[in-house]
Amino acid sequence: MSLRILSVPFPFAPVRKDSVGGAEQVAAALDRALVAAGHESIVIACEGSEVAGTLAALPRPASGCNEQAREDVHREVRAAIARELDSQRVDAIHLHGVDCDGYLPPPGVPTLINLHLPLAWYADEVLHPQRPLTWLQPVSRHQAHGAPEGVRLLGAIENGVPENPFALVSRKRNFALVLGRICPEKGFHDAIAAARAANMPLLIAGEVFAWEAHRRYFDDEVAPQLDRQIRFVGPLRGARKQRLLAAARCVLIPSRAPETSSLVAMEALAAGTPVVAYRSGALPDIVEHGVSGFVVDDIASMADAITRCECIIPQTCRDIAQQRFPLQRMCDAYLDLYPRLAAQAPEHERALQPARPPQNARPPAAFGGAAGDFALSD
Repeated sequence: MSLRILSVPFPFAPVRKDSVGGAEQVAAALDRALVAAGHESIVIACEGSEVAGTLAALPRPASGCNEQAREDVHREVRAAIARELDSQRVDAIHLHGVDCDGYLPPPGVPTLINLHLPLAWYADEVLHPQRPLTWLQPVSRHQAHGAPEGVRLLGAIENGVPENPFALVSRKRNFALVLGRICPEKGFHDAIAAARAANMPLLIAGEVFAWEAHRRYFDDEVAPQLDRQIRFVGPLRGARKQRLLAAARCVLIPSRAPETSSLVAMEALAAGTPVVAYRSGALPDIVEHGVSGFVVDDIASMADAITRCECIIPQTCRDIAQQRFPLQRMCDAYLDLYPRLAAQAPEHERALQPARPPQNARPPAAFGGAAGDFALSD
């Protein structure tokens, strides 16, 4: 029997197949997977989003990304959730935004909160939910193992990425690539300094969102450095992104944030391109030092690693991505989880829903005996 899943990504960023943010990319992939599997997918996201299911569009904030805009958008999200719950049966809700404490749905429908970002960045209401039937989903074992005492998580579902059709086909060219959300903690200024020290041309790809700190960072730390060697190419999407990933000599990830995962690193490896990354969060778990790239600690060691990337075998990078980070495995794990979430709904709510197939699959090991309870799981 098909399910109806309501997804709410981070409401300030459009959801597309090639969104800049990792959370938006995961939400888009799951939306496509749900529709392909015959389920109904409803996505509450800002205008400009592109989904396979049904888009419940939110207006873009009129006043930019400030506190008032945040309150206005959260109010719109709460109203959109209420409309969807009032108008049709929803089997499970999937929240992706770090700000989801501002629009947690009312008690009733089983709800999954995806923890895409470092746990310390979430409000206490998220990490210790009082709402029944609410579960926390980590995106890596590294993130799960670092959870503070008292934060109860489901077993990690590792992120995944699609295969790159240009891997091992595109000729490697003499440039490094750094891409993602352009903000201070992502360290684009370190990538610039390392590329200059290595005498390597650098392409900077990404989006500058309307947060004041992000704009100021780009204007003060990135834009003044642009020249013939250091170029800004804006957001990358579709085949252009895949081609540049496959053609790059290496991809730099100079993030100082405690990364919970890294779709950028995974996409680079899927393109057959080595990664030079700082030793931040889960990055050393993704990049195998000396095999699929280099894990470094500062600008000088990043510059040195750039010059040594030719010794990394592109075929090895792609093989690692296919074995460790396949998109289908990630999607299958969530598609397996959704019906088990839905089955936790109270009997009186399930009685209002269409009959389901016999529940002959095992109960989820990550759930406790009572509806809404957690049990720790690796």
